[in-house]
Amino acid sequence: MASIFPGMDPFLEDPAFWEDFHRRFITEIADYLLPRLPSGYDARMDQRIRLIEATGDRHGTRLPDVAVNRTDQEPGEARSASAIATLEPITLPMLELDEEREVWVEIVRLPERRLVTAIEVFSPTNKEGDGAIEYHNKRMSLYSRRVNLVEIDLLRGGERLSFARPLPPGDYYSFVTRQRRKAAEVYAWSLRDALPTISVPLQGPDPDVRLDLAEVFNQAYSRGQYSQHLRYDRPLEPLPLEQDAAWIGECLKQRSEVRN
Repeated sequence: MASIFPGMDPFLEDPAFWEDFHRRFITEIADYLLPRLPSGYDARMDQRIRLIEATGDRHGTRLPDVAVNRTDQEPGEARSASAIATLEPITLPMLELDEEREVWVEIVRLPERRLVTAIEVFSPTNKEGDGAIEYHNKRMSLYSRRVNLVEIDLLRGGERLSFARPLPPGDYYSFVTRQRRKAAEVYAWSLRDALPTISVPLQGPDPDVRLDLAEVFNQAYSRGQYSQHLRYDRPLEPLPLEQDAAWIGECLKQRSEVRN
């Protein structure tokens, strides 16, 4: 079945499904762009793996490579019995770690494979706490290298990117920042809208490539068989606006009628 929503399915924000959808969506972006790029370009996925503590803040800082403990002690002060060196080993449990994979699409110029454009699809880790700071630093690094940046935000929750003026109203956004970096092109749409077609800049004077986010979404949604597995009986997080909640209820009612 196709999605019951005209655009983004908000139930995909469920942590049980988001990571899988995120990877599928990015894969579909690369597959969509490859045959549409002019000669002399290539589009590939890249990734980075982070290790984080499985307990506490799952979007927190990376673990340090070395931990140094300091005990305050006056010079010449005698050590207590508890400070005597441990000559026999004791067994201590290791911290439980989880892997976080950051995946994105890179468009490179051949034959030197110089990075021209990066395409990012936000995850919760890009929009919260230390993860948002790390992503900000990555953006600054791409800007300093004069790389075009396309950012796609399909999450209603978390922090939004900041600009010199307020963002237009919307539930979802895409931002296109060209090498000049004087301004960003902002696409904004609501929960009730279809996903737009956006521009993906290349190296001048080559023209932009058009990326149909609706087609990409439909392919990812269909191949992931999300219509069969998403948990439509659970409340949405974050909660929708009151008027959207009633509309979502109608969509779910129509879905139930079709299935029956």
